[in-house]
Amino acid sequence: MTSPANRCRLVLVTPDIADAGELAEIMANALRGGDVASVIIPQHGIDEKSFQQRCEALIPVIQAAGAAALVAGDTRVAGRVRADGLHIEAGPTAMAEAVERHAPGLIVGGGNAKERHAALSIGEAQPDYLIFGSIAGDIKPEPHPKNLALAEWWADMIEIPCVLMGGTSTAFVEEMAATDAEFIAFGQAVFSQPADAPRLVAEINAVLDEKAPRFGA
Repeated sequence: MTSPANRCRLVLVTPDIADAGELAEIMANALRGGDVASVIIPQHGIDEKSFQQRCEALIPVIQAAGAAALVAGDTRVAGRVRADGLHIEAGPTAMAEAVERHAPGLIVGGGNAKERHAALSIGEAQPDYLIFGSIAGDIKPEPHPKNLALAEWWADMIEIPCVLMGGTSTAFVEEMAATDAEFIAFGQAVFSQPADAPRLVAEINAVLDEKAPRFGA
């Protein structure tokens, strides 16, 4: 799979589907739709053993497609399943501790900063990326206006890449990419109807190919 390094790329957030084999199949089909930089695997409130089993089913599929597999929250599971990285939505202290303990062996990022000062404080830990919006926050069709503004500000000022979390609709891809965020993320927007996921991934990439600003241009 060719990676379009000079434009915004797609990040996927896995849905909460109990059957790990079914979820892995859904993810494999989605990843056939086009370029995906990474996949974040949330715990969705399940116990550690079940979460590990879910990750064990997903991670080989994700990695085989050339995407990075990022486990959300649980550092022990991330190590056991040989994930590529760790996604944490926490403040500057937790981020600094995670970077110190797990980087550069693992990708470490996240943050979900809600205002500029918090973003800068988290950024001092030098994570691999900062996310604006929670991976569980896609409850409206559009991305939150505050997250759009924060991503645009951050992308203009800071070298650390950022991820902009979208809403439940893929209709705002062009608007999201216009912030110059390095990555945009979708969960429900892609997976609410799993059979549509490959088509939606292809459509998102088509919009990014045509409309996303080119970095360094």
